Amino acid sequence: MSKEIIFQNIVHEGDISSILGVTDDEINVFGDETLPEEYPVLALTNSILYPGMIIPITISRSKSVAAVNFAEKAGGWIAILTQKDKNVEDPEIDELYHTGTIAKILKKLKMPDGTYTAIIQGKFRFTLTELTSVDPFLKGKVNIILDILPDNDLEFIAMVEAIKEKARKIVELSPQIPNEAIIMLENVKSKIFLLNFLASNLNVTIDVKQELLEISDIKERSKRILQLIDNELHILEIKGNIEFKVRKDIEKTQRDYFLSQQLKTIQEELGQNPNAEDFQKFETLAKTKKWPQEVAEKFDKELNKLKRMQSHMPDYSVMLNYVELLLELPWEEYSQDNFDLKKVKAVLDEDHYGLDDVKERILEHLAVLKIKGDMKAPILCLVGPPGVGKTSLAISISRALERKHVRMSLGGLHDESEIRGHRKTYIGAMPGRIIQSIKKVKTSNPLFILDEIDKVGASYRGDPSSALLEVLDPEQNTNFHDNYLEIEYDLSKVMFIATANNLNSIQPALIDRMEIININGYSVEEKIEITKRHLIPDQLKEHGLNPGHISFSKPVIKEVIEKYTRESGVRSLNREIGRIMRNIAKRVAIEETYEPKISIEDVEKILGPSKFHKDKYTNIKMPGVAIGLAWTIVGGDILFIETSLNPGKGNLTLTGNLGNVMKESATTALSYIKANAKNLGIPEDIFSTTDIHIHVPEGAIPKDGPSAGITMITSLASAFKKIRIKPYLAMTGEITLRGEVLPVGGIKEKVLAAKRYGMNKIILCRENEKDIKQINEEYIRGLEFIYVDKMMDVLKIALEENLKK
Repeated sequence: MSKEIIFQNIVHEGDISSILGVTDDEINVFGDETLPEEYPVLALTNSILYPGMIIPITISRSKSVAAVNFAEKAGGWIAILTQKDKNVEDPEIDELYHTGTIAKILKKLKMPDGTYTAIIQGKFRFTLTELTSVDPFLKGKVNIILDILPDNDLEFIAMVEAIKEKARKIVELSPQIPNEAIIMLENVKSKIFLLNFLASNLNVTIDVKQELLEISDIKERSKRILQLIDNELHILEIKGNIEFKVRKDIEKTQRDYFLSQQLKTIQEELGQNPNAEDFQKFETLAKTKKWPQEVAEKFDKELNKLKRMQSHMPDYSVMLNYVELLLELPWEEYSQDNFDLKKVKAVLDEDHYGLDDVKERILEHLAVLKIKGDMKAPILCLVGPPGVGKTSLAISISRALERKHVRMSLGGLHDESEIRGHRKTYIGAMPGRIIQSIKKVKTSNPLFILDEIDKVGASYRGDPSSALLEVLDPEQNTNFHDNYLEIEYDLSKVMFIATANNLNSIQPALIDRMEIININGYSVEEKIEITKRHLIPDQLKEHGLNPGHISFSKPVIKEVIEKYTRESGVRSLNREIGRIMRNIAKRVAIEETYEPKISIEDVEKILGPSKFHKDKYTNIKMPGVAIGLAWTIVGGDILFIETSLNPGKGNLTLTGNLGNVMKESATTALSYIKANAKNLGIPEDIFSTTDIHIHVPEGAIPKDGPSAGITMITSLASAFKKIRIKPYLAMTGEITLRGEVLPVGGIKEKVLAAKRYGMNKIILCRENEKDIKQINEEYIRGLEFIYVDKMMDVLKIALEENLKK
């Protein structure tokens, strides 16, 4: 219904009261009046007139005035039609609806502004059959339509009663409508008049009202009116519910506010503090705290300041949070370490296979702590490629020591306040993540994991890595200063374990404060054991399978490792095992018959064709191609150095996305070859007539470092002498212009990569022999290591047998 007064059309109560008692049998009776053959037509702009309705209309257009004047003289009968577009000033016949209402002019009044207002009452519906005149006003012939009620139709009677009931509810839900409207609805005897009355006052568009007027079947019209009035009632009910909820919330808020103000006033009159109970609780907790004298004094000072503050002051909540932080921090509260070294070793061995150096370092620390009783916790940094278990090892250490642990990811950290916190003067200030984590674990000696410490960045908000200098310095972290806390906190009992993939991006001062422990990549044998002990059981549990559903043999696991993964860790291997598990889980779910023991053929069916081939490029059959060893972030790999000679002017071309250090190694190698051409049996004039092209395949991958030096010299010598290099021979080492071979790093990863690709001999600097001794002999069985000091020794070994041939 309309948001206005729904029965606003009752403008003259006396005029309409005479027809409230009219019955349906009487409403269509013409009476003694004679209806004309032609009617003047009056166009309304924004309203629809229904039979029985009395409405005032303003007459201002000349044609409208002429039509009303003519109608008055001809008995007051006039045909009312509605314009399709209310903005048309002088509508044509096609711009009017052709169904309207015959009306009787009850009264015409002249208004002060010169316009006329006519009071008209609708009598009968009609359709326009013929337009007989358009000037000075519209005039036409009509076909009158009478509303005929269905005889004894119970469905129609029920619909009318439902319409009346819903209209009554709308009146009750609409405060703008006077309650007298309900009495009027009850007194209407004519069903036709009731339907017309409600249709004229529905809150719908002119198009919809015209649609109702054009429905000839009174039963169909009543169905449509019931639908529209039901929609309007539903909207009013929803609106009422919303207003009730809003009003209830506002009343509750106001009530709580007034009660709190009254309580505050009463307490002030009695000399009481509204927050006295909270303050008493704080004081009781403070008496049980084990904290330094300085902290106790700070707490008393801040609490007294808080007591003097009004709770509505802006700084009250800041001070309250600060006092609560002082109480919640575990000052001088420490958990008891597990000093059963055998149990600790058993836990570490259970969680991780290998990694003996790290385990040994942890046991050494506990041994000293057990004997001495007090020792500053070590600050370890586990460095290694992704997927080797750095983070999980740190968590395992926490479990072995029976210490609570906190993991803080530093990847992408740019804000120094994340470490040191904000000063209390800032809006929304809070402690740094160090203090927040200490508060969370409720002990002052947790194991703190600083994950991805090499990914810390710097911005205009400060350098977090510089803030970590204080945290990770055993001589300074006894008095760690947080900007929010404003009191030094002792972090010396905290055991910090950082993890990193690469030390190059960590500033030297930070590296100097940590004990670096390298976690190298795993060999194939180690990966097989890790898969059997950890990956397969974990994947079985994750996929809801049991050991009877699937089994792996060592050859199958080795097949997956060598042909479907190329990494130092086991993340990709874990994913491939998971793919096999999901395939088996599907078979179990659909109750398909299968062989639980996975074969190599099954691996290829499930995982697809091999992704990697270890024999690729390893058996070289042309001069100028040497195999080097490289260290990458995902572990070791083999590197091919290819040299091509072409007629030219002695230019050197380097391709393969090489870094500056590697380019310098190539230049150094060529200089050495030129300087020792006579000893190598190379004509000296060939350098000025030959262009040299050195290429390292896989040009999309950046490559750098000095360890390919001896490989480049060997490749150049092989090309110039046109002698092939021994097959299955790999090498790594830095060179000097004097022909010295220098040691390089990443030896374990490089050696394991050489074995993966089927190499059987490796040339290394003699100083790298100590690195080979640290590798488990089982993992390097079948490899021959040749240690050299001079570049000439490398060339003799690489080309010797071929020289004899």
